[in-house]
Amino acid sequence: MDLRIEKTERSIVRAFLELRAEKPLEKIRVKELCEKAEINKSTFYAHYRDIFDLSEQLEERVVRSYLDIPHPDYILYDVAGFVRELFQAGRTCEELVDILFSGSRSGIFVEKIAAGIREMVLEKYPDRREDPVFLTALTYRIYGGYYAFQENRKYGEEMVIDVIGRMARIQPGSRWAKAEEERE
Repeated sequence: MDLRIEKTERSIVRAFLELRAEKPLEKIRVKELCEKAEINKSTFYAHYRDIFDLSEQLEERVVRSYLDIPHPDYILYDVAGFVRELFQAGRTCEELVDILFSGSRSGIFVEKIAAGIREMVLEKYPDRREDPVFLTALTYRIYGGYYAFQENRKYGEEMVIDVIGRMARIQPGSRWAKAEEERE
């Protein structure tokens, strides 16, 4: 990529994140972003359709980074390992998550994470796409693990991860046990 384009991109993103840290997405105007980034409006529009397009692109980058975990299928048989991997990957972008997914966008982050994890798991187990028990349990583990960790991490991350893992143990004979057997 051209060095000038990279510099312009960094300037736009920096200005956007500064503004976004101060105010809701809906209150940010292209004009003020351009002034802060020291660029022309036409330069901004050469890169993005509008403020929401910029925000969505940054959100997608953060979600991809957050989902860069080596074993997404751990959600099936090692929930503690899954939660550990997920939040280790997410540590690098915590500040961005806090800025981009604040205010009216706060619930969107976990939805995007859940959709990404669900798709990664279903790629590995395509025969489960129509299994309502499997899908319900998967949703529960994703959202439950995420919110339990976020709400209680102040008590010690390793302890919370251990508790989440123990609560999610697979019951013998369950459909989840089948996934465990397939893994072995």
